[in-house]
Amino acid sequence: MSVETTPFLLVTANVGSIFEDPTVMLKVWTEEFLATVARLDPKFIALHCQEVGGKKYEESMQHVEYFVKLLMESEELRLFDKVRIFLDEDYSSAETFTALGNFYFIHETINDVLIWDFKGLCFEAVEGKSISAGDIEAVPTKEKSKFPQDFFPECKWSRKGFMRTRWNLNGTVFDLVNIHLFHDASNFVAMESYPSVYSKTRQRALEYTLNRFHTDEYGVAPLFLFGDFNFRTDTQAVVKKLCDGLEVVEINNGKTSCLEFKDKDTVVLTLGKKEFRHNNHQAMFLDQLWLKEFDKEMDDFCMKLFEFPIHFPPSYPFIEDSSNENSDYMETRCPAWCDRVLLSQSARPLVHGDGECNIEYGLIGKTTCMGDHKPIFLLGGLEQGAGRISCC
Repeated sequence: MSVETTPFLLVTANVGSIFEDPTVMLKVWTEEFLATVARLDPKFIALHCQEVGGKKYEESMQHVEYFVKLLMESEELRLFDKVRIFLDEDYSSAETFTALGNFYFIHETINDVLIWDFKGLCFEAVEGKSISAGDIEAVPTKEKSKFPQDFFPECKWSRKGFMRTRWNLNGTVFDLVNIHLFHDASNFVAMESYPSVYSKTRQRALEYTLNRFHTDEYGVAPLFLFGDFNFRTDTQAVVKKLCDGLEVVEINNGKTSCLEFKDKDTVVLTLGKKEFRHNNHQAMFLDQLWLKEFDKEMDDFCMKLFEFPIHFPPSYPFIEDSSNENSDYMETRCPAWCDRVLLSQSARPLVHGDGECNIEYGLIGKTTCMGDHKPIFLLGGLEQGAGRISCC
């Protein structure tokens, strides 16, 4: 017996660096995203963005409106007549600012769609187009939270957190969560041990988030968690694989220091606080999946979360220069699958692949400069009429 499904597309994108060069990058990024939408032909689109407005948000937050305009006025989204956008732009509020942006586009052929009101504790019909921007603390159809500062004490100020929405789409209830976890501040610290102190911080924040959703007053629902998890590879093990048996030389010029791993007179790998440079960097990491065995941060969550198989290269860190003809990796960090689309175990049975909508998990803009992060997407058919499934 075939199951009726709704073709849906989930996309996560750290867009911080496209606001550094907005006159070029906003248009390029949007065109690549919209070309993917046109190719995949979904009927429900969820786009989760991190670092909206860029790292220098005081200067570049003004460009967010243009970014929204490019999407809203695009031909590819013309038939998506129901829109909900939540943009956390109030950088004046250090206690609450996350720089997260959740974009939802629903096709005109979908008539049965509701969104949850977290204050009224009820679903409301989704009609027309609505953009909530700036200070969105009082907007009831989203839940937003910043991680406690003591999660990452060495960082003076952090925007890391999550923003959640809950939906009832064609009779199936589910949560969509945009999340941004903590980064690796230093390659030296990251390679000291595994799990690194950074990995432990991410694990703690993710456990905190999952436990909160499991015990809050809204009731448990199947969960799609997609964002910038900042998951990194086991740096210590990667360096060992690349440099086993090589001579290690410490270089210190007074201002900066680095390690050089040498084979006779050839420097194979240079490692600094923010430098990770192999002498054959692109060939070693681009289109090479050998690194996947060192991608371990999901292992601790395999009982709670599910991820479709990864057959795409690491999503970070790519060169940010739009004039660069090749979409190469920067030589700052070991490439990693920072950006992911994860599902709770209760959400996995809701996603189907059939003749009209195969399951596809991939990377957007492989050969195009889209900033330091490449967007990651999951396409599938969401089962209709499943109600609200609880995992307990």
